[in-house]
Amino acid sequence: MFSQRSHYKHLSQKWTARSRALREKLWEKHKSSLEWFVGNSKQLAVGSLGGLLLLAGPTTPSLPRPPLLISNEKVAAKDIDKTAFLVSDLSHALPDTVRQLTNDEEKTISDILSSAFGFPVTSELDRKRLNKSYGLIGAEQHLARYPGDNMYSHFDTQEEIDKFWSSGMAPGLGAWRYFAPSKEQMTKKDKLREKYYLAVQTFLVPDYNSRVAEYRDFFKFRKMLVVNPQNGKAMVVVIGDAGPAEWTGKHLGGSPEVMSYLEREDGVKRGPVLYFFIDDPNDTIPLGPIVPKQNAYG
Repeated sequence: MFSQRSHYKHLSQKWTARSRALREKLWEKHKSSLEWFVGNSKQLAVGSLGGLLLLAGPTTPSLPRPPLLISNEKVAAKDIDKTAFLVSDLSHALPDTVRQLTNDEEKTISDILSSAFGFPVTSELDRKRLNKSYGLIGAEQHLARYPGDNMYSHFDTQEEIDKFWSSGMAPGLGAWRYFAPSKEQMTKKDKLREKYYLAVQTFLVPDYNSRVAEYRDFFKFRKMLVVNPQNGKAMVVVIGDAGPAEWTGKHLGGSPEVMSYLEREDGVKRGPVLYFFIDDPNDTIPLGPIVPKQNAYG
Protein backbone atom coordinates (compact mmCIF):
# COMPACT_ATOMS: atom_id res chain seq x y z
CA MET A 1 0.00 0.00 0.00
CA PHE A 2 2.80 2.42 0.90
CA SER A 3 4.53 1.63 -2.39
CA GLN A 4 1.33 2.33 -4.30
CA ARG A 5 0.77 5.66 -2.51
CA SER A 6 4.40 6.61 -3.18
CA HIS A 7 3.91 5.78 -6.83
CA TYR A 8 0.79 7.96 -7.03
CA LYS A 9 2.58 10.77 -5.21
CA HIS A 10 5.44 10.61 -7.67
CA LEU A 11 3.07 10.70 -10.64
CA SER A 12 1.09 13.56 -9.09
CA GLN A 13 4.24 15.62 -8.54
CA LYS A 14 5.36 14.87 -12.07
CA TRP A 15 1.99 15.91 -13.48
CA THR A 16 1.96 19.07 -11.35
CA ALA A 17 5.40 20.04 -12.62
CA ARG A 18 4.29 19.36 -16.19
CA SER A 19 1.19 21.50 -15.63
CA ARG A 20 3.23 24.40 -14.27
CA ALA A 21 5.70 24.24 -17.15
CA LEU A 22 2.88 24.04 -19.68
CA ARG A 23 1.08 26.99 -18.13
CA GLU A 24 4.25 29.10 -18.21
CA LYS A 25 4.90 28.14 -21.81
CA LEU A 26 1.31 28.97 -22.72
CA TRP A 27 1.59 32.51 -21.38
CA GLU A 28 5.07 33.05 -22.80
CA LYS A 29 3.72 32.29 -26.23
CA HIS A 30 0.32 33.78 -25.55
CA LYS A 31 -0.63 34.71 -29.04
CA SER A 32 -0.26 31.42 -30.87
CA SER A 33 -1.45 29.32 -27.96
CA LEU A 34 -4.63 31.31 -27.46
CA GLU A 35 -5.37 31.39 -31.17
CA TRP A 36 -5.35 27.61 -31.05
CA PHE A 37 -7.33 27.70 -27.84
CA VAL A 38 -10.15 29.85 -29.18
CA GLY A 39 -10.06 28.67 -32.79
CA ASN A 40 -10.42 24.98 -31.98
CA SER A 41 -13.03 25.03 -29.29
CA LYS A 42 -15.01 27.97 -27.96
CA GLN A 43 -16.69 25.55 -25.57
CA LEU A 44 -13.29 24.87 -24.09
CA ALA A 45 -12.58 28.59 -23.81
CA VAL A 46 -15.69 29.07 -21.73
CA GLY A 47 -14.17 26.83 -19.11
CA SER A 48 -11.17 27.61 -16.94
CA LEU A 49 -7.56 27.67 -18.01
CA GLY A 50 -7.16 24.75 -15.66
CA GLY A 51 -9.53 22.80 -17.89
CA LEU A 52 -7.33 23.53 -20.87
CA LEU A 53 -4.30 22.22 -19.04
CA LEU A 54 -6.12 19.06 -18.02
CA LEU A 55 -6.96 18.34 -21.63
CA ALA A 56 -3.45 19.17 -22.74
CA GLY A 57 -1.92 16.34 -20.70
CA PRO A 58 -2.41 12.55 -20.70
CA THR A 59 -5.30 11.12 -18.71
CA THR A 60 -4.84 8.37 -16.18
CA PRO A 61 -8.13 7.23 -14.60
CA SER A 62 -6.48 5.91 -11.45
CA LEU A 63 -4.38 9.01 -10.85
CA PRO A 64 -5.71 11.40 -8.17
CA ARG A 65 -6.72 14.80 -9.59
CA PRO A 66 -3.94 17.33 -8.86
CA PRO A 67 -5.49 20.23 -6.91
CA LEU A 68 -3.13 22.71 -8.63
CA LEU A 69 -4.98 22.30 -11.89
CA ILE A 70 -8.36 23.36 -10.53
CA SER A 71 -7.70 25.77 -7.67
CA ASN A 72 -6.01 29.09 -8.43
CA GLU A 73 -6.99 29.14 -12.10
CA LYS A 74 -10.61 28.45 -11.22
CA VAL A 75 -10.80 31.59 -9.11
CA ALA A 76 -9.79 33.83 -12.03
CA ALA A 77 -11.19 31.65 -14.82
CA LYS A 78 -13.71 34.18 -16.06
CA ASP A 79 -11.16 36.99 -16.32
CA ILE A 80 -8.67 34.67 -18.02
CA ASP A 81 -11.26 33.51 -20.53
CA LYS A 82 -12.34 37.05 -21.39
CA THR A 83 -8.71 38.04 -21.81
CA ALA A 84 -8.19 35.00 -24.03
CA PHE A 85 -10.97 36.13 -26.34
CA LEU A 86 -9.55 39.68 -26.41
CA VAL A 87 -6.07 38.40 -27.33
CA SER A 88 -7.56 36.24 -30.07
CA ASP A 89 -9.67 39.07 -31.50
CA LEU A 90 -6.70 41.44 -31.55
CA SER A 91 -4.40 38.86 -33.11
CA HIS A 92 -6.76 38.59 -36.08
CA ALA A 93 -7.05 42.37 -36.44
CA LEU A 94 -3.39 43.35 -36.14
CA PRO A 95 -0.75 43.14 -38.90
CA ASP A 96 2.14 40.71 -38.63
CA THR A 97 4.65 43.54 -38.22
CA VAL A 98 4.59 46.67 -36.06
CA ARG A 99 3.62 49.41 -38.49
CA GLN A 100 1.21 52.30 -38.96
CA LEU A 101 -2.33 50.94 -38.82
CA THR A 102 -4.70 51.68 -41.67
CA ASN A 103 -7.94 53.53 -40.99
CA ASP A 104 -9.89 50.29 -41.37
CA GLU A 105 -7.58 48.47 -38.96
CA GLU A 106 -7.91 51.27 -36.40
CA LYS A 107 -11.70 51.19 -36.72
CA THR A 108 -11.79 47.41 -36.21
CA ILE A 109 -9.53 47.60 -33.17
CA SER A 110 -11.47 50.55 -31.74
CA ASP A 111 -14.64 48.47 -31.96
CA ILE A 112 -12.96 45.47 -30.30
CA LEU A 113 -11.62 47.54 -27.40
CA SER A 114 -14.81 49.56 -26.94
CA SER A 115 -16.85 46.37 -26.78
CA ALA A 116 -14.41 44.60 -24.46
CA PHE A 117 -14.09 47.40 -21.91
CA GLY A 118 -17.49 49.04 -22.16
CA PHE A 119 -16.53 52.61 -23.00
CA PRO A 120 -15.71 54.51 -26.22
CA VAL A 121 -12.14 53.92 -27.42
CA THR A 122 -10.90 55.69 -30.54
CA SER A 123 -7.76 56.59 -32.46
CA GLU A 124 -9.13 60.07 -33.18
CA LEU A 125 -10.84 62.43 -30.75
CA ASP A 126 -12.06 65.96 -31.46
CA ARG A 127 -10.45 65.63 -34.90
CA LYS A 128 -7.07 65.11 -33.29
CA ARG A 129 -4.86 62.04 -33.35
CA LEU A 130 -1.34 60.90 -32.62
CA ASN A 131 1.17 59.85 -35.25
CA LYS A 132 0.59 56.20 -34.29
CA SER A 133 -1.82 54.04 -32.35
CA TYR A 134 0.27 50.85 -32.42
CA GLY A 135 3.97 50.91 -31.61
CA LEU A 136 6.95 49.80 -29.58
CA ILE A 137 6.96 50.95 -25.97
CA GLY A 138 10.07 51.72 -23.94
CA ALA A 139 10.67 52.31 -20.25
CA GLU A 140 10.45 55.80 -18.75
CA GLN A 141 11.50 56.99 -15.31
CA HIS A 142 9.45 58.40 -12.47
CA LEU A 143 8.52 62.08 -12.83
CA ALA A 144 8.60 64.75 -10.14
CA ARG A 145 5.02 65.35 -9.08
CA TYR A 146 5.55 68.67 -7.28
CA PRO A 147 8.48 71.00 -6.48
CA GLY A 148 10.85 69.14 -4.18
CA ASP A 149 9.58 65.65 -4.98
CA ASN A 150 12.42 63.10 -5.05
CA MET A 151 13.03 59.38 -4.79
CA TYR A 152 12.79 59.46 -1.00
CA SER A 153 9.37 61.12 -1.00
CA HIS A 154 7.97 59.43 -4.09
CA PHE A 155 6.73 56.09 -2.72
CA ASP A 156 4.00 55.19 -0.25
CA THR A 157 5.04 51.64 0.67
CA GLN A 158 8.14 49.52 1.05
CA GLU A 159 6.77 47.23 -1.64
CA GLU A 160 6.77 50.13 -4.12
CA ILE A 161 10.32 51.03 -3.12
CA ASP A 162 11.52 47.46 -3.62
CA LYS A 163 9.84 47.18 -7.00
CA PHE A 164 10.31 50.59 -8.59
CA TRP A 165 13.24 52.38 -6.93
CA SER A 166 15.70 51.10 -9.53
CA SER A 167 13.91 53.00 -12.31
CA GLY A 168 15.10 56.31 -10.88
CA MET A 169 13.63 59.77 -11.42
CA ALA A 170 13.94 61.73 -14.66
CA PRO A 171 16.39 64.65 -14.34
CA GLY A 172 13.92 66.99 -16.02
CA LEU A 173 10.21 67.65 -15.61
CA GLY A 174 7.43 66.19 -17.69
CA ALA A 175 6.10 68.05 -20.74
CA TRP A 176 3.50 69.80 -18.56
CA ARG A 177 5.91 70.34 -15.69
CA TYR A 178 4.54 69.32 -12.30
CA PHE A 179 1.40 67.30 -11.66
CA ALA A 180 0.58 69.35 -8.54
CA PRO A 181 1.67 72.81 -7.30
CA SER A 182 2.91 71.40 -3.95
CA LYS A 183 3.02 68.27 -1.82
CA GLU A 184 0.23 69.63 0.36
CA GLN A 185 -1.99 70.31 -2.65
CA MET A 186 -1.33 67.01 -4.41
CA THR A 187 -4.53 65.00 -4.85
CA LYS A 188 -5.05 61.28 -5.39
CA LYS A 189 -5.72 62.04 -9.06
CA ASP A 190 -2.38 63.87 -9.36
CA LYS A 191 -0.60 60.91 -7.81
CA LEU A 192 -2.29 58.40 -10.14
CA ARG A 193 -1.56 60.52 -13.20
CA GLU A 194 2.17 60.29 -12.56
CA LYS A 195 1.96 56.64 -11.60
CA TYR A 196 0.10 55.63 -14.75
CA TYR A 197 1.50 57.87 -17.47
CA LEU A 198 2.63 57.49 -21.06
CA ALA A 199 5.12 59.57 -22.98
CA VAL A 200 3.89 59.93 -26.56
CA GLN A 201 5.36 61.58 -29.63
CA THR A 202 3.10 64.63 -29.69
CA PHE A 203 5.74 66.50 -31.67
CA LEU A 204 5.31 64.12 -34.61
CA VAL A 205 1.65 64.96 -35.16
CA PRO A 206 1.63 66.30 -38.76
CA ASP A 207 0.45 69.86 -38.05
CA TYR A 208 1.74 70.14 -34.49
CA ASN A 209 4.10 73.09 -35.12
CA SER A 210 1.31 75.24 -36.50
CA ARG A 211 -1.08 74.42 -33.66
CA VAL A 212 1.22 74.07 -30.66
CA ALA A 213 -1.03 75.68 -28.03
CA GLU A 214 -4.10 73.78 -29.21
CA TYR A 215 -2.36 70.41 -29.17
CA ARG A 216 -0.56 71.18 -25.90
CA ASP A 217 -3.85 71.73 -24.11
CA PHE A 218 -5.54 68.76 -25.78
CA PHE A 219 -2.81 66.24 -24.98
CA LYS A 220 -2.22 67.38 -21.38
CA PHE A 221 -3.18 64.43 -19.14
CA ARG A 222 -5.41 63.09 -21.92
CA LYS A 223 -6.83 59.73 -20.90
CA MET A 224 -5.85 56.71 -23.00
CA LEU A 225 -6.20 52.95 -23.01
CA VAL A 226 -2.93 51.05 -23.46
CA VAL A 227 -3.06 47.32 -24.20
CA ASN A 228 -0.45 44.62 -24.55
CA PRO A 229 -2.03 42.61 -27.39
CA GLN A 230 0.05 39.54 -26.63
CA ASN A 231 -1.29 38.95 -23.12
CA GLY A 232 -4.42 41.11 -23.03
CA LYS A 233 -3.25 43.22 -20.09
CA ALA A 234 -4.64 46.75 -20.23
CA MET A 235 -4.46 50.00 -18.28
CA VAL A 236 -6.25 53.31 -18.28
CA VAL A 237 -3.46 55.90 -18.34
CA VAL A 238 -2.82 59.56 -19.15
CA ILE A 239 -0.42 61.35 -21.45
CA GLY A 240 2.08 62.74 -18.96
CA ASP A 241 5.12 63.51 -21.09
CA ALA A 242 6.35 63.90 -24.67
CA GLY A 243 8.77 61.42 -26.21
CA PRO A 244 10.72 59.34 -26.93
CA ALA A 245 13.00 60.77 -29.62
CA GLU A 246 12.68 59.23 -33.08
CA TRP A 247 16.27 57.97 -33.09
CA THR A 248 15.51 55.57 -30.22
CA GLY A 249 13.39 53.38 -32.47
CA LYS A 250 10.61 53.49 -29.87
CA HIS A 251 7.22 55.05 -30.45
CA LEU A 252 6.11 55.74 -26.88
CA GLY A 253 7.21 55.28 -23.30
CA GLY A 254 5.55 53.97 -20.17
CA SER A 255 6.06 54.72 -16.48
CA PRO A 256 7.74 51.99 -14.43
CA GLU A 257 4.33 50.96 -13.09
CA VAL A 258 2.81 50.77 -16.56
CA MET A 259 5.69 48.72 -17.94
CA SER A 260 5.56 46.34 -15.01
CA TYR A 261 1.83 45.67 -15.25
CA LEU A 262 1.82 45.27 -19.03
CA GLU A 263 4.83 42.93 -18.75
CA ARG A 264 6.79 44.96 -21.25
CA GLU A 265 10.56 45.44 -21.16
CA ASP A 266 12.93 47.96 -22.69
CA GLY A 267 15.88 47.23 -24.97
CA VAL A 268 15.98 44.21 -27.23
CA LYS A 269 12.95 42.66 -25.49
CA ARG A 270 10.71 45.64 -26.14
CA GLY A 271 7.35 44.83 -27.61
CA PRO A 272 4.31 46.50 -29.15
CA VAL A 273 1.26 47.98 -27.48
CA LEU A 274 -1.96 49.57 -28.65
CA TYR A 275 -2.70 53.06 -27.36
CA PHE A 276 -6.05 54.68 -28.11
CA PHE A 277 -7.91 57.69 -26.74
CA ILE A 278 -10.73 57.16 -24.26
CA ASP A 279 -13.74 59.40 -24.77
CA ASP A 280 -14.48 60.24 -21.14
CA PRO A 281 -15.63 63.89 -20.98
CA ASN A 282 -17.01 63.53 -17.44
CA ASP A 283 -13.86 61.82 -16.12
CA THR A 284 -15.70 58.79 -14.76
CA ILE A 285 -13.26 56.05 -15.80
CA PRO A 286 -10.62 55.45 -13.10
CA LEU A 287 -6.92 55.20 -13.88
CA GLY A 288 -5.10 51.90 -13.46
CA PRO A 289 -5.36 48.25 -14.52
CA ILE A 290 -8.58 47.16 -16.20
CA VAL A 291 -10.00 43.85 -17.45
CA PRO A 292 -12.70 43.17 -20.05
CA LYS A 293 -16.17 43.74 -18.66
CA GLN A 294 -18.27 40.86 -17.36
CA ASN A 295 -20.56 40.46 -20.38
CA ALA A 296 -18.05 41.39 -23.09
CA TYR A 297 -17.90 37.87 -24.49
CA GLY A 298 -21.15 36.39 -23.35
